[in-house]
Amino acid sequence: MKPRIGIVICGIKESSQYVSNAYIQSIRYAGGLPLLLPLVRSNQLLAEYIHLCDGFLFCGGQDITPLLFGEAPIDGIGKTSVSLDLFQIRLMKSVLDTKKPILAICRGMQVLNVACGGTLYQNLLSCEKPFYNHMQDSQSRSDVSHFIKTERNCNLQTYIGTKLKVNSFHHQAVHTLGSHLRICASSSDQLIEAIEMPQHPFAIGVQWHPESMYRSSPEMRNLFREFILHCETNRQSSYSIVPK
Repeated sequence: MKPRIGIVICGIKESSQYVSNAYIQSIRYAGGLPLLLPLVRSNQLLAEYIHLCDGFLFCGGQDITPLLFGEAPIDGIGKTSVSLDLFQIRLMKSVLDTKKPILAICRGMQVLNVACGGTLYQNLLSCEKPFYNHMQDSQSRSDVSHFIKTERNCNLQTYIGTKLKVNSFHHQAVHTLGSHLRICASSSDQLIEAIEMPQHPFAIGVQWHPESMYRSSPEMRNLFREFILHCETNRQSSYSIVPK
């Protein structure tokens, strides 16, 4: 069986929970079995999610409730859902404890940081520090927007290289780094573009959208393949028999 990848819902719209198709297809093409994980408020079901899946993909989506990282909302913040935030943060913490692989994209990277006690820039356009526009307006989401540079001795650099062009669809970003995380990529305006947990086999967050660049970028395809490879390793180890 292919490694089972729990794709955590992107968001809630009216009475629907949704996941963008690009996430599903990227997992599928990279060799994983995509399973969609809707919001639930049951600890038992949450535990079953974690038992069922070999790895977890936390997707992009709307803003995170600032109170959850100790701040009041400022002008320019977008729509939030505290129930979705609490669900994803709780799931993130639980998955981190299991050491199962995690790939966290855009909002997902921000959830990873907040789950580890970090904070966010609520709105880059409201910051005193001059960041350039990280919310690109392009005909295709696969179009690139700016360069990033990865850090030495980071796992991410071995997967995607030292310097590359990425897309950009966000107005929030990591501000104070969470515990046990390190910066592994930044943009030229010194905004954190990727983070990882060194003590974890595979817990990587990226601020751009590799799923939208899957067809056009060999680096993004390799990032997903490495994620699936680690999930397969986790699946095999969980089924291995330890001799007495």
